[in-house]
Amino acid sequence: MLQTENGSDAVTKEADECPPSEPSDVPDEALERRAHLHAKTFLAVFAVLLIYFAQLVSLVGAGAQGQTIAAHFGSPTSVVWFTGPITILTVVLGPIFSHAADYWGRKWFLIVPTVLGGAGSIIVGRASSIGMCISGFTVIGIAFGAQPLLHTVTSEVLPRRWRGYGQAADMVSNSTGSIFGLLVGGALNRTNDPESDGFRSYFYIAMAIYFLAAVLCFFAYNPPRTEIQRRLTHREKLANLDWIGYILLAAGLVLFCIALSFFKNPFEFGDPHVAATFAVGLALAVVLIVYETYFKKDGMFHHGLFTGNRNFSLSLFCVFAEGIAFFAANNYFAFQVGVLYETDAVLVGARYSIMLISASAGAVLTGWYCAVFKKVRWATVLAFAIFVAFFACMATSDLETDTPVWGYPVLLGFALGMTLTTLVTVAQLSTPPELIAIASGLIISIRSLGGTIGIAIYNALFNDAMSHMGDNIATAVIPEGLSPDDLGDFIVALTAHNSSALASIPGVTPEVAQAGIVAMLNTYVQGFQHVWTAAACFVALATIVSALLFDPREEFNNRIDAPVEKTSELYDT
Repeated sequence: MLQTENGSDAVTKEADECPPSEPSDVPDEALERRAHLHAKTFLAVFAVLLIYFAQLVSLVGAGAQGQTIAAHFGSPTSVVWFTGPITILTVVLGPIFSHAADYWGRKWFLIVPTVLGGAGSIIVGRASSIGMCISGFTVIGIAFGAQPLLHTVTSEVLPRRWRGYGQAADMVSNSTGSIFGLLVGGALNRTNDPESDGFRSYFYIAMAIYFLAAVLCFFAYNPPRTEIQRRLTHREKLANLDWIGYILLAAGLVLFCIALSFFKNPFEFGDPHVAATFAVGLALAVVLIVYETYFKKDGMFHHGLFTGNRNFSLSLFCVFAEGIAFFAANNYFAFQVGVLYETDAVLVGARYSIMLISASAGAVLTGWYCAVFKKVRWATVLAFAIFVAFFACMATSDLETDTPVWGYPVLLGFALGMTLTTLVTVAQLSTPPELIAIASGLIISIRSLGGTIGIAIYNALFNDAMSHMGDNIATAVIPEGLSPDDLGDFIVALTAHNSSALASIPGVTPEVAQAGIVAMLNTYVQGFQHVWTAAACFVALATIVSALLFDPREEFNNRIDAPVEKTSELYDT
């Protein structure tokens, strides 16, 4: 139950009551009677799906175009801080927005962050330096704090039996936004030319989608106020938020990510830049765990979420692993294809789009399966097993596997669509209806936490492999006749893809150039393989853990937790 640790007894009494999950006049037989949904409900769902679409357009822009944007500003090592702020702010703001939305309502916590997403897109589009660009992505990240509420609304305005369909719709919106981003981004800069300003036009388009989504949500989503929203004062509502937990989470996560971003870039782990920052971040995480366990039982890790059954806890672990897996694919699949197999950005986007189309198909089929058979367990196990198969295949890819890599995204897509649909569904059905927003906030934040940690780990592994680039090239070209005195200039010209500078270096023959190119690409192969192997380990463990889930069949009923229509309209015979 919601409690406050400070303030008057009156405040405590008010806060002890959880936000009601549905109006009091909803008939008990609604658990079995079918509601008659109308356009008002479906327009509300569409409005939040468009917000999801906008978020994925900007996320794909930060990921798939990140290398090109960073090179445009002459700071390729800063690419981690394009997606980093987005994932960090999703983790930090998700629980805050989800908890606060129970007291002030969902609507403005959807609209205001979405408008800020549009503002951040403008900043990126007009960026004149790498710092300004990162600032823009940070503002965009605020929009992602509303992501848990997107999953909440698509679930609570529909019958519980349709939870799978609602989460499948979120996944389809996710996929279509990503496909749009990949193809439009590729069309605006087909050769990944760092000098191109195509990314500016891309983020202006993202801005327009954000603003359109905000306007549509304003007019289409108008839920009735709950009793607790009307009764508590603003001061009482603010007192119930988990401010200490939010601060500990934000500080610990940022320091942890900064430490891992410094690792091999250029510091070793024993360097104070890495070790000290990592230690402080880890210490804050330990303090957070102790605080949320013993001192704040109604915060972002609300104890009511964990006292029902084991499904919610297992879902958290599995979605953490899924977040690690998704961000490996989001940041490195298109990167690998662009480096090893394709020079046309549209074809790179087309390959990744195969995954997204498959994800939509997997989500729809899984949503249907959940609704009809009222089961989630073995579908989740199968999804993670498919994840393992994908990463195993990618870990064996090299310069000679161009054709097979066209097919591997099908595995990734089905795994992604299936896991998100089942895990969010089972997590929401395993918690009290009044805690659905907090539960969704925690699920999405833990997923992003997995992505945040995963990105840092992957960048450390990838940078470690790339640190051997010079030695690998030297080993390949010196036996071919290149003078060691010219090696430095050769490496600089080769890695910059500067063919004119390469041709001006004495002793550079076609054989020397080819040997250098192969050595450079094989270094990339090693880096990519390290990433895929690490991701495979995480999802392999999640495959085992997901088998411990059970099917909450009795929760797949016709109850609507927070309808946007009047009860008389829903159940009018």
